[in-house]
Amino acid sequence: MVAIRGGTFVMGANETMSDADRDQKPAHLVEVSDFSIGRFQVRQREWEAVMDCNPSYWKDYYLDELPVEQVSWNDCQEFITRLNKMTGMAFRLPTEAEWEFAALGGNNSHNFKFAGSDLPYNVAWCNYRDYYWSKKGNNTMSVGTKRPNELGLYDMSGNVAEWCSDWYGNYSEEKQTNPVGASCGIGRVCRGGGWYDDAERCSVKFRGVARPDFKSYALGLRLALS
Repeated sequence: MVAIRGGTFVMGANETMSDADRDQKPAHLVEVSDFSIGRFQVRQREWEAVMDCNPSYWKDYYLDELPVEQVSWNDCQEFITRLNKMTGMAFRLPTEAEWEFAALGGNNSHNFKFAGSDLPYNVAWCNYRDYYWSKKGNNTMSVGTKRPNELGLYDMSGNVAEWCSDWYGNYSEEKQTNPVGASCGIGRVCRGGGWYDDAERCSVKFRGVARPDFKSYALGLRLALS
């Protein structure tokens, strides 16, 4: 886990970002408190140590560093419940605001489009328009094999998208402190994009959404801790 010092940042896309989707607007000020977040996405071996199974589609038993995928938001809650019982800790999924703040580099941010660079191939395993798939194939890759962002966090753009705790909802123009998303909904937020997605979906501002029971071979998780 990496300790993140809280701060205030601009969440969402401003009007000058012409390629931003409508649900990324309006840009608004958000204050987040101190928290910690995983340096890496949760790996298959870590999931298996807690759950006694590996649901992932992409497996490589010689490369024991692949991120877990094919896990729903509901599955992640069960994983976290068991993990907390085993460790006595209080792990959780990050909120959408915490995720974006961390992906941007927190208080060390250079406001890169992707988590650590304006060039996707420096930091993200994804489907680049000018660089088809990845050098080693169209699938997930070992965590931590691209450059980290300003906080030393890996793969916050690409590899697998990551579940957040929030229900998906529209942004508000009002300044918020530690927002937790909509009070209800039909989909949970997922962020960061995966190996299958084009670069735009791997930007730090892009918002994904999926039903809590949805599973994909390009969707996993990263842990947070208050």
